[in-house]
Amino acid sequence: SYKEMNKLASVVPVGSEGLSVIPFGNGAERMLGNKIVGAHFAGLNLNLHSKNHIFRAAQEGIAFSFKYGIDIMNKEVGINPSVIRAGYANLFLSPVFCEALSCISNSVIELYDTDGALGAARGAGIGAGYYNDFREAFAYLKKLQIIEPQKEKSDAYKMAYCKWFEVLKNKLD
Repeated sequence: SYKEMNKLASVVPVGSEGLSVIPFGNGAERMLGNKIVGAHFAGLNLNLHSKNHIFRAAQEGIAFSFKYGIDIMNKEVGINPSVIRAGYANLFLSPVFCEALSCISNSVIELYDTDGALGAARGAGIGAGYYNDFREAFAYLKKLQIIEPQKEKSDAYKMAYCKWFEVLKNKLD
C-alpha cells in the first residue's frame, strides 16, 4: 500500500544512499524539450539498496523533477514560489515527498482538503470569470497541514538534487 511504501521510504536517509531515480517514463516531456529520456535508476548497488531505497529515491526523483520545473519557470518568466498550495491527495499524502519538495524548493507547502480535479475546476472558474479572483475561488477550502523547509536537511537535499541533475543532464545529452 502507499502507506506502507511511505513508511519504508522514511527509514532511508535523504539522498537514498546514492540511488537516484529519473522519473520520466511516460513519453516526451515538455519541460525536457519534448525529449523522451525514459525512467532510469542511477547508482543502484544491489548489495546496499533495498525496496526502501527505491521507494524513497522515486519520491525524491519526482520532487526533484518538480524543482527542475520550478527552475525553468523562474528562468523563463521569473516565477519563484515561496508557497506551494496543493490538495491533500496523491503524492502530497507522502511525508517523504512533501519534505523533499519543501526542502529542495525552499517553499512552504500548504495542503488543503481538496484534490487536483477540484483545483483545476476552480482555476477554470477563475479564467472563465465565474470567480472574481483566486481568494474567492479557494475561500472555503480547509487548510489541513503546513510543511516548512527543514533547514537542517537542506544541504543533504541540495547534494542529492545535484547528483540527480547530473544524471538527468547526461540523459538529455
